[in-house]
Formats: sequence, C-alpha cells, structure tokens
Amino acid sequence: MGRVTDLAAFSALLTDEGRGLLTDLRHYDPAQELAVASRLRRDHPAELVSAALGQARLRQRAVAKFGADDAYAMFFTPAGVEQSTRASVARHRAAAFARLGVRSVADLCCGIGGDAIALARAGVRVLAVDRDPLTAAVARANAEALGLADLIEVRCADVTEVDTSPYDAVFVDPARRGGRGRIFDPEAYSPPLSWAVDTARRARHAALKVAPGIPHEVVPPEAEAEWISDGGDVKEAVLWFGTAPGSVRATLLPSGATLAVTEPPPPPPVRRAGRYLYEPDGAVIRAHLVAEVAARVGGGLLDETIAYVTADELRPTPYATAYEITDALPFHLKRLKALLREREVGTLTVKKRGSAVEPEEVRRRVKPKGPNAATVFLTRAAGAPVMLIGHPAKPAPDGRD
Repeated sequence: MGRVTDLAAFSALLTDEGRGLLTDLRHYDPAQELAVASRLRRDHPAELVSAALGQARLRQRAVAKFGADDAYAMFFTPAGVEQSTRASVARHRAAAFARLGVRSVADLCCGIGGDAIALARAGVRVLAVDRDPLTAAVARANAEALGLADLIEVRCADVTEVDTSPYDAVFVDPARRGGRGRIFDPEAYSPPLSWAVDTARRARHAALKVAPGIPHEVVPPEAEAEWISDGGDVKEAVLWFGTAPGSVRATLLPSGATLAVTEPPPPPPVRRAGRYLYEPDGAVIRAHLVAEVAARVGGGLLDETIAYVTADELRPTPYATAYEITDALPFHLKRLKALLREREVGTLTVKKRGSAVEPEEVRRRVKPKGPNAATVFLTRAAGAPVMLIGHPAKPAPDGRD
C-alpha cells in the first residue's frame, strides 16, 4: 500500500495546484519548514503540502547532479536522487553512443530517467524501462517536463521480459543498493551482472553501468572497461560491448581527457623520492593505469603497493596532479610540527595513501599557524612510513621546470 500511496501523492504534484506549490517552494529554507508548512496548509491539503515539501527538498539535493535549471523542472524520489547518473557523466555516455551511430537505445533500469534524458538530448530515441510504478511515473514526468516525451517512451515492466532486438543499443543500470546498503557482489545486482552481460552480447552495442570497485577479473574479455571521474571523484565504471574488446580506459570529466590501453605497460620501477610527486586521478587508479602515467612522466613508484608516482622532471599531464616536493623525511610528527612552525604554515593540506595516520589527527597535533600553505603526503617509500612536504607544481613561464 505504501507505493500506491506514494504514487497517489506524486500524481497530486502534477496537478496545477501541485506545480504551483513547487514553484513557490523553489527558494524555501528547509530550516523554516515547520512555519512554511503551517502557512501553506491554510490554503492547501496537508497531504499535498507534505508531498510538495518533500519534493522541494529532493530538488535542492539534485542541483549538484543535474544543475539548477533541470533540477527545479524535474521530479525525484529519494533513491532517484541518490542513485541517478550525474548529468555530466550521462552526457559523456550519450555522446559516446551517438559517435557509434546509435539512433535508438533500450534503457533498462532507467530510474528517474537521467540517462534517458541525456540520450534524447543527443538525438537518440529511448525506451526507458523500470519495474517500479512510482519510479516509472517520475521518469515519464521528467521526459514531459523537459520537452523530450517525443523521444522517450517510458514503460513500467520487468526488464528481463523486454525485447531489446528492435533497438540499436542497450544500456543497463542494475540496482546496486539493497536494504542493507551498497551491494558489492555483481551477481547480487538487480538484475545480476551475468544477465546484463548476456543481454549486452546479443546487442550490436551495449553499455553496462557498474560500481567503480568492480574487480578487473570479472570484466568479460569482449568488453571495454571504462572508469569515469568527474572533478577528481570516481563516479562509475562502464562495460562497453561492440567497441574495443579487452581495452581499459580512464576518462576524466569535465575535460574529457581519456587514457586507454589494450596492453598494460610493464610495472614501473620503485625509486627514491624525486623533485616531483604525481597523484594520479582516481579513475586512472581504478583502471590500473598508474604505470601508464609513470611512463608518460618518466617516473617510478615510491612503493610498489602505493599509487604515487615520483620523478625528477615536471611533465604536466591531465591524468595526475603534480606537486613539487621540498622535503622527504621519515614519518615523525614532532619533526613535522617543528618544520611547519619554522616555515609559518597555517594552511595545511594532508593527503595519505598507505598510512594509518588520519589527516585530522595530524592537523590537531601540529596546530598549523601562519600565512603560508603546504601539502603533506603521508605514505610509504620502500615499505617505510615517510612524509613528503611540498606544494602544487607550477610550470616555469618559459616551460622549463
């Protein structure tokens, strides 16, 4: 009965009265919700006011993923906000489908329609399928709200029963959350990854959205695996079929820089800390392409188990952030505190990889104070704990480091 009640409440939001309430609530302050609710209930049914306030909160949360213009025109469910694809990532994927010549896509497990919207805006006709009636209704409302209903057909159905043969491509976004939170076993996805792979194999082109932590060994040999980050945060992995079998790719948004290999380079050497430290993007690390970055910058690893690259030269690359290192010392908090006090460092960025020490504990213990800034890396070198102190590298005006 709960989902039926939710669907009835959502349907009320699509009326003129419901839409008017949502327009009035665009800039409301959630901290004032009690007063706002009391005022609105004088002129509107309590159930409608409650539904509108809930939707207003979801729209505010969705701005980070969809941008204000779309978020305040669209409709959401709590799970839809949490699990939907970020608009920048959806646009990237839709553009990739379009470059493949795809004109129609069966979007299975479409959720509230984020990917369907991006595909339609790329000129692709979409069948968007979700088995949950409320979620399907929200996806349909979003297609209409954004003027894309002519390109998006929404169907409430079990995706395992949908005939995808009339479509140029298939996109599957299995549910990766359950009653206890995130699901890490791909076979526990809904539907399971094995079903999604079988469906992909029957299509001319296909893309399967999976968790970025998917083990490389479960990637089918005929798939291209792509890890995507946005603003430095890894968002998802995608298994592509009908593109470049066996290749591995890291894509960095918003720049669109892509690092791809079919044969991984040999492991980089382990070496002493050089003048520069490179911190690879998370997508590069997830794609196991740190060795490729090390080769490009002429560097090696501080430790064979840690994804930090060190080199003597500055070679800017979009795939890693470079830092100039001024000090490479054995880990010792008192020594660090004295050094930072001597250099009047008040703005301290602490990064760690392979260290049990928490950045907040370091800041609390060293008490940074002063006008200068520094970055401290807590990591290992040849198995021993070390601290590297430096700052973001800047190429010299003449291009020499």
